[in-house]
Amino acid sequence: MVESESLGDDVDAPRRTGDGLVHAVADDTMRLIFMCCHPSLSIEAKMALTLRLVCGMTTKDIARCFLVSEPTMAARLTRAKRKIAVARIPFRVPGALDLPGRVDAVLGVIYLLYTIGHTAPSGETLIREETVGEALRLARLLHALVPEEREVSGLLALLLVSDARRASRVGEDGRAKQISDQDRSTWNQEMVREARDLIDNNFRNNSTGRYTLQAAIAAQHTVAPTYEEVDWHEIVRLYDELIGLWSSPIVQLNRAVAVSKTSGPQVALAIVEDLESDARLDRYQYLPAIKAYLLDQLGRDNEAEQARTRAFELASNEVERDYLASQLHSAQPR
Repeated sequence: MVESESLGDDVDAPRRTGDGLVHAVADDTMRLIFMCCHPSLSIEAKMALTLRLVCGMTTKDIARCFLVSEPTMAARLTRAKRKIAVARIPFRVPGALDLPGRVDAVLGVIYLLYTIGHTAPSGETLIREETVGEALRLARLLHALVPEEREVSGLLALLLVSDARRASRVGEDGRAKQISDQDRSTWNQEMVREARDLIDNNFRNNSTGRYTLQAAIAAQHTVAPTYEEVDWHEIVRLYDELIGLWSSPIVQLNRAVAVSKTSGPQVALAIVEDLESDARLDRYQYLPAIKAYLLDQLGRDNEAEQARTRAFELASNEVERDYLASQLHSAQPR
């Protein structure tokens, strides 16, 4: 949610002694990420600032990740930099004892970096291969650095099981393909197996945080031989568990799709309509896109077309816009 890549060859494994890590962070990019994730900043400020200054992401793309407008994100970045200057916050390479307090923010940075690469918020390509590769490299490096942190292995599993589908996500015509239409024979089984091993290990150890649960949800598609055989009841159960840990409106929206498979489109539509009152989703194109999908199933064609038009207006990635345009063009009255 693929060609196998060598993503771990340049990972510098930390040296250990009986007292712990001697050389805490050897990789230059990872060192900068840990430095920017300073405990004096809020979690969102750390992540946004790191994505902008270290990872080179645009303010526009970062804003879309945080479900805010570009001016709002620009103001947040300015305030964060001003706080650093006024408070004279020291930025230095953290020692081994400082790492645990910064891991959550570092995980968030890598997760959002991968998200931007997996489905580019803007531009002419759906997937930013270089960004995806860097996020996977950093996830492997972090896992080598703090292997005892279960959510680190959960994030690595999520990235692996999602990227395993890369080759099937865009057709030869350059158009995006829904997971129901993707050729499962092209999925990278080596990445799938590695991801599932990490997921299973976390479940065995009762360490199922938000990244592990998201990975487990994505992995349900790799277990099923066909899209029709996906265990949607298990996916809904996993979403319910995830919402207990992380009640994100995007998680609730994604859960609605699974609910439509188990309880029908009308029940799922009620969930989506409730989410329309959440201002955080005002600019999120997938809300009207999912609403259109549900309205189609209910035979409410005019409303579905209106929702799909709204999704088209909100999308800024050209591949997604082309896909939505084709759906509008091909829509026929029932």
